[in-house]
Amino acid sequence: MPRVVSLVPSLTEAVAVSLPGALVGATEWCSHPGVLDVVRIGGTKNPQVDAIVRLAPDLVIANEEENREPDLTALREAGVEVLVTEVRDVPQAFTELDRVLRACGARTRPEWLEEAEETWSRLPVPERRTTAVVPVWRRPWMVLGRDTFAGDVLARLGVDNLYAGHAERYPRVPVGELRAAGPEVVVLPDEPYRFTADDGPEEFPDVPCAMVGGRHLTWYGPSLAEAPRVLGAALRAALR
Repeated sequence: MPRVVSLVPSLTEAVAVSLPGALVGATEWCSHPGVLDVVRIGGTKNPQVDAIVRLAPDLVIANEEENREPDLTALREAGVEVLVTEVRDVPQAFTELDRVLRACGARTRPEWLEEAEETWSRLPVPERRTTAVVPVWRRPWMVLGRDTFAGDVLARLGVDNLYAGHAERYPRVPVGELRAAGPEVVVLPDEPYRFTADDGPEEFPDVPCAMVGGRHLTWYGPSLAEAPRVLGAALRAALR
């Protein structure tokens, strides 16, 4: 089995549950599964390249959005093979997960991946559509823009991102402009910025706020199987 280092939390979870023993290193942000006995090699944006090289991995798995090109270049120059994923929508997530797991030594698709793909393929057409803004950071405020995985997840659940047509993928937008856009709901995930009931909703006093887990909104891995149910429940609760 190849020795694998993961620089992406969702891919860490996917490999850990599918190929126990394959992972030898992961970032400090890799929180799932809960018990993961691997070497921690820094963050997604500041991995310890020397520490990764010392682990002598056969493969490092990364993502074009979460990881920085200079770090990936340094790993390649050190002779390490790097597989970089690109995920902009739900179908692409399944394609990339299949590619990653096979590169990590899987001979068949894991059951969770089959279940997740079937769950999304059988998703009913939403009875009504809702407009939203989706902040992912504050100080400064940043929101989901065009071509994002999380935006596609919400669209398939009947939530239309008001900034989906923006020229940038994660534009900075003053909170006053977000309010003026007139969303029917504000979706506030707990990552990358940790929005909470006391940190975020107060800026949108007249708009329902759906507090959602970032793992279900932005991760592509085993959480995909339950994401429609969990996110759907949060959205319905906010819109009552």
